[in-house]
Amino acid sequence: MFLALALTCAATAVVAQDFSPEELTRRAVERRAVEAIIWGMPAVNTDLMYQEMLKLGGKPNQIVFWSRLLDWRNQTLTPNPDVIYLMAFFNTKDGPVVIEIPPAGDGVINGSIMDPWQAALEDAGPAGADKGAGGKYLILPPGYKEKAPDGYIALPSANYQGYALLRSILKSGSAADVEAAVAYGKRIKLYPLSQAANPPGTVFLDAAGSVYDSTIPYDLRFFQSLDRFVQSEPWLERDKAMIDPLKSIGIEKGRPFEPDKATQDLLNAAAGEAHAWLELKYETMFAPYYEGRQWVFPILPDVIGGLQSQFANPDSYPVDGRGVTYTMAFFSTKHSGIGQYYLMAIKDKNGNALDGGGAYRLTVPANAPVRQYWSATAYDRATHALIRDTARSGRSSQSPGLQVNADSSVDIYFGPQAPDGKESNWVPTNAAGKFEVLFRFYGPEKAVFDKTWKLPDIERVAAQ
Repeated sequence: MFLALALTCAATAVVAQDFSPEELTRRAVERRAVEAIIWGMPAVNTDLMYQEMLKLGGKPNQIVFWSRLLDWRNQTLTPNPDVIYLMAFFNTKDGPVVIEIPPAGDGVINGSIMDPWQAALEDAGPAGADKGAGGKYLILPPGYKEKAPDGYIALPSANYQGYALLRSILKSGSAADVEAAVAYGKRIKLYPLSQAANPPGTVFLDAAGSVYDSTIPYDLRFFQSLDRFVQSEPWLERDKAMIDPLKSIGIEKGRPFEPDKATQDLLNAAAGEAHAWLELKYETMFAPYYEGRQWVFPILPDVIGGLQSQFANPDSYPVDGRGVTYTMAFFSTKHSGIGQYYLMAIKDKNGNALDGGGAYRLTVPANAPVRQYWSATAYDRATHALIRDTARSGRSSQSPGLQVNADSSVDIYFGPQAPDGKESNWVPTNAAGKFEVLFRFYGPEKAVFDKTWKLPDIERVAAQ
């Protein structure tokens, strides 16, 4: 036993001594760069969306919105094309910021207010702290000691920046109801607490018609984004172990990020490796939601618990699972399963990857357990964004002209061409790539969670 251990240690020492100092440094930098990507994914995800807002001419404490339902030009990660999106980017470096949510009635807001790590500070609307009565959410900067004024829902944050992802829910898919949802969403207000006595008008930036691309770049740009974040935000106690690893790849608070050509090449290679690892985990780490079927809930329980508690459990910090989720999403809730619930499929009934050149059918059984609506949306498997250059991205129970079967079930078709006579139920795909489908339950009811209502797998069918 001792002899075997000694021989093993000796062999390891010989191997280690075979590396030059330069090679040892290179290997350490590459390993640390891979870990930096996994750890920093949600922060970079946020920064990329913020940078797109700046390209529109926006500033902190303004709201990006889409004045019509999303098309493929919205290249955020798995966005919902069946609601009106409003994204309120806030910064509390100059003091607390207020987000006012209007009361439900003429419309409904569904969403949450998050820190830049995309951990929810609180949900908003009927599923949030205001319970649909409307409310003034007050985001407090790090270390803020003053008592919040009466009448506000105080949200202390350990970071300065963050954003609220707010969805104005449609009553139907008609043009009039889309217009009404836009008007209701623009009743949201965003302003500094210091001006609460006479709030300035909220600035809304319309992104409709613009390419808004925050897909994750697995190359040097990822590290440039991560550096912007490190420079602008305080180190959290939970993350201080990353200070030295980031320094070793050239990211250090107070210093410019200026990697030389050799380091750039190394970081690009590390980004490719990290991408491959994250993809592998995305394909394998989520258990089937229904036994024997392909649908999964694409976030692990410990990640949900961490995001909802600011990772308060001292014995848990699931950065791997968090990193995987934020390669394909940009949202978290404070309270699970109240406003919405999601199931993702990347494979068909037979366990094969969904191929954009194939023809598929998803049969949605009757009596879907939702208070608002259900939807099925196709995304580019490579980017997790809406498939580019398609006329539409999904179908929902609110889609005008949707065909319903005699038993009240609905067949949704995916493929590069519409089946004859089924154009209104067809979701186009790109024959040159793979795709994935996210099924949404808005206002989910008990049967979603006890699984007495089950969503069948997507089946490959003969092209018509």
